[in-house]
Amino acid sequence: MAMNFTSDNAYGAAPEILAALRDANSATAAPYGEDEITARLGQRFGDLFERDVAVFPVFTGTAANGLALATISPPYGAIFCHEQSHIAVDECAGPEFFSGGAKLVPLRGQHGKIAVPVVEEALTHYRGGVHSAKPAAISLAQATERGTVYGPDEIAALSEVARREGMALHVDGARFANAVAYLDCTPAEITWKAGVDVLSFGATKNGAFCAEAVVFFDPERVRDFEYRRKRAGHLASKMRFLSVQLERYLRDDLWLKQARVANGLAQRLERGLAGLPGIELAHPVEANEVFAGVPAPLAEKLRSSGISFYEWEAPRKGRTLLRFVVSCFTPEEDVSRLICLMRS
Repeated sequence: MAMNFTSDNAYGAAPEILAALRDANSATAAPYGEDEITARLGQRFGDLFERDVAVFPVFTGTAANGLALATISPPYGAIFCHEQSHIAVDECAGPEFFSGGAKLVPLRGQHGKIAVPVVEEALTHYRGGVHSAKPAAISLAQATERGTVYGPDEIAALSEVARREGMALHVDGARFANAVAYLDCTPAEITWKAGVDVLSFGATKNGAFCAEAVVFFDPERVRDFEYRRKRAGHLASKMRFLSVQLERYLRDDLWLKQARVANGLAQRLERGLAGLPGIELAHPVEANEVFAGVPAPLAEKLRSSGISFYEWEAPRKGRTLLRFVVSCFTPEEDVSRLICLMRS
């Protein structure tokens, strides 16, 4: 029986969200975001983040990141990010495209996270006036591409550097729900209260059909975002179908409940693999991803057993790093079977 651990994108939408889509499909509505559902989103997100916010639904996380960064960085700006971040590795130069040429500055950091000293050191190379790109933004992933999470103090420390240098702070929250579930904090505590200016709020990986949002915590930062979204082809004509997903996602804490399920399955997998001979967990398991270094023959055995996953690094010295991602819809028995196969 095939089992899929490649990505949380491999699974479908939550039944509650599909039901909300059906309900939205039962009547007519004004197009291009002028509908009642979209109008309610500002209040929904305002309640979630405990302050007034500006919310803009888009179809994809790549667009959310690219449009957000383009709004806070000029074409001659420098955007500091982790070298393995999604915007640096997996978005086909999307931020550069949307911004008209802003420069991504990739930084090293353990477990997918960047820290203040690394940013400070990088900034020393960008003080050449018009001869270097102008420091414009720091972009963090929450959770990171290594399944780790920034705490409020870490974000606040990076925000302090950003403020001092006149930069904005952006968060790629494709797995924002998983981060909040892990930290057991309020969304406000790891966003605007810690100094975040704009958030790419992800829903698709955690049960939406196709819905992301850009959330600005300061109206002054919005600027020309609406024009950028339209020009990029992300002003949906039937916006209500994006908005109703986000609205239902937030109602009754569905977003958080589903993230807790996914995180719990990842922790179960972590416990099952911990201490097994020949298997090394490469990163702390703080969200819904598990990275395990295994002998190359074991990776082939898993494949032949019908398990799908990503080889995150090319095999070296007979070992390879595998990434396993669990969804809130991953069957518990799939996790159990994977653990049994790894143990055997």
